[in-house]
Amino acid sequence: MAISVIKDNCKGCALCVKACPFEAIDMVNGIAVINEKCTGCNQCIPACPFDAIEKTGNDKPKVDLSSYKGVWVYTEQRNGKLMGVALELLSEGKRLADQIGVEVAAVLVGNNVEGLADELFAYSADKVYLIEDELLENYNTDGYTKVITDAIKQYKPEAVLFGATHIGRDLAPRIAARLDTGLTADCTKLEIDPEDKKLMQTRPAFGGNLMATIVCPKTRPQMSTVRPGVMDKLEKQEGRQGEIVKVETSLEKSDIKTEVFEIVKAAKELVSLTDATIICSGGRGLGNPEGFDLINKLAETVGGVVGASRAAVDAGWIDHSHQVGQTGTTVKPKIYFACGISGAIQHLAGMQASDIIIAINKDPEAPVFEVADYGIVGDLYKMIPEIINLWNLE
Repeated sequence: MAISVIKDNCKGCALCVKACPFEAIDMVNGIAVINEKCTGCNQCIPACPFDAIEKTGNDKPKVDLSSYKGVWVYTEQRNGKLMGVALELLSEGKRLADQIGVEVAAVLVGNNVEGLADELFAYSADKVYLIEDELLENYNTDGYTKVITDAIKQYKPEAVLFGATHIGRDLAPRIAARLDTGLTADCTKLEIDPEDKKLMQTRPAFGGNLMATIVCPKTRPQMSTVRPGVMDKLEKQEGRQGEIVKVETSLEKSDIKTEVFEIVKAAKELVSLTDATIICSGGRGLGNPEGFDLINKLAETVGGVVGASRAAVDAGWIDHSHQVGQTGTTVKPKIYFACGISGAIQHLAGMQASDIIIAINKDPEAPVFEVADYGIVGDLYKMIPEIINLWNLE
């Protein structure tokens, strides 16, 4: 796309020069001229009262939306084990596909991973697109991007869902860019427009103060990443069967610009907030990093894992892998202890779907009490030991 000047309309008023934030317009012999600094920001177009400036080069061919059918879910696996978010998204994909009247398919990528297909069928996949290659043994951006992009071009799904994991956030935007389509990141809700069957993708905006619903009306596929723990997983149906489609690849070693020599698992990767049934989180109200010793003791007593608010992480009291919230991990445990956490909207967005929320805070006006099922107003250093003692009595 480019900005051009219609010379016959230009009156030399120079209003466009004043409107341009990049000094990309010069006046030459009384006519506006666009120079190489232009970024195509369009600020000059409404500034011209004579309709002398226009955007050109937007002649992309119209996409035949009717040629795209089905909902795909990228079912992330690591070391031959499916990630929990993959099964959550399959369930959500099934719900969406039923509303449109199409199939839901799992996209399974790796090497020697066909054995996972039965589990995908059991969790509602109607079809599994299997992409196997020795070069796909371990995740790599170039290889996975190419094979999934090629498969989408060949089979034309109308919607593709990815988990908002480290891999999904790396992979989805690259695929969207190659397909010249849109991507909505970190969705918390997916719905189907009853009028035209478009995918309505809802995500937090402006720091979580607003929920925005986004649609992709002109291109396909419609693509979203969804945070782990946001969607509900359907019950497993043992023995359920479906179709396996083995996708041929044209992947060459030269297509992959990086090489994995060794995978080293850090201790912080052992923190699995998304799979935890009980989470004990600490915040700024702990007062110091030593306060997490008490949170750890509570977690050990109740059989949970340790979480944290952003304030505690930013203070350097605990590693980011423990962070719960919009900028951390979205969780949905059976029990969530919020200890010394006031309840900033970013934190609440990541844990308010928990079955039971127990909040402990000195401030009776703390926002966390608005979402808590049980609230304890008091000193957490006195309250938590009491909870531990009561738990041990049982």
